[in-house]
Amino acid sequence: MAIVCNDRAMYIAGVVLLYWFVSISMVYLNKILMSNEGVSIPAPLFVTWYQCVITALICWVGGKIGAMYPPVPYQPVSQNENGGDDAPNPPRMKNPSFFSQFPQAEYKSEAARKVFPLSLIFVGMITFNNLCLKWVEVSFYNVARSLTIVFNVFFSWCLLGQSSSCQTILCLGVVILGFLMGSWGEINFSFRGTVAGVLSSLFVSLNAIFTKKVLPVVDDNMWKLTYYNNINASILFIPLMLFFEGDQLTAAMNSQLISPMFWAAMTVAGVFGFSIGIVTVLQIKVTSPLSHNISGTAKAAVQSMLAFYLWGNPATVMGVLGIFVVLGGSLLYTLVKMNESPPAASPPPSQQKENV
Repeated sequence: MAIVCNDRAMYIAGVVLLYWFVSISMVYLNKILMSNEGVSIPAPLFVTWYQCVITALICWVGGKIGAMYPPVPYQPVSQNENGGDDAPNPPRMKNPSFFSQFPQAEYKSEAARKVFPLSLIFVGMITFNNLCLKWVEVSFYNVARSLTIVFNVFFSWCLLGQSSSCQTILCLGVVILGFLMGSWGEINFSFRGTVAGVLSSLFVSLNAIFTKKVLPVVDDNMWKLTYYNNINASILFIPLMLFFEGDQLTAAMNSQLISPMFWAAMTVAGVFGFSIGIVTVLQIKVTSPLSHNISGTAKAAVQSMLAFYLWGNPATVMGVLGIFVVLGGSLLYTLVKMNESPPAASPPPSQQKENV
């Protein structure tokens, strides 16, 4: 029994470490691609577009492989105390493949049209998220994007008519205080980066609300929604890239755009962006929504503190306090909401990967 418990604990620890590794690596790699002109190009819209293409491609390939290896149903039978067979249990799926969760990737115009409003929000969310990462220090990144829960409560009241408790409002006050402290204490403060972070938080909140409305269009299947969202986003980014980044892309035509190292880094970042949704769901399944939020808070703290060392970001007492006040307020908000209502289903990967 002790061996089984130890194996279970090791498995949970491995999943949590995998979540930390994928999440932190994704942020750091995107920071390099967004701001290091020696490795990447000054075209964040192009980098974001490519990551959407990679995600859509993985969903398509996953659907193809899943169709080749579908789960096999079987009827388990339990035995009674005398060794005889009892009534059969409900049907189960025998040895389901990892790819069996991916539906056949189909792009239907009617469904795409209904998903399109959400895709506009999705484009705004990932665009401002990456612009924030490009313009602010990595150590300040979590603070710049910390107002998501504030917008969640505001839009829940404004659009859905849901009121909030005094405890919830108090938690939001703590987060806002941490945001102001972190901004005040940031030596290399970027106004445009902070604005991008606030706008990213706004779109993350809207994305969560509109996702619930749009999911029935794709049969409540999160992978179908991810596929449609990223296909639509890939199309929407093309005119934006040509208008805002046409000159940068032309200038890089004979340098980074023909570099295998550049495309390898871009592809790895795209795979990590896709993987964060999977490891997030996996961590929630092996722990709990509360444990996942605690793990995410601890990960964000390590991510910020590690950035001071890796990127040489200058630190101040006020700035560091702001980081921990924001994370503490977010954790308190999670505890309050979980006590007030039953745990909700995990969000689809299309929103998870931008909210880490």
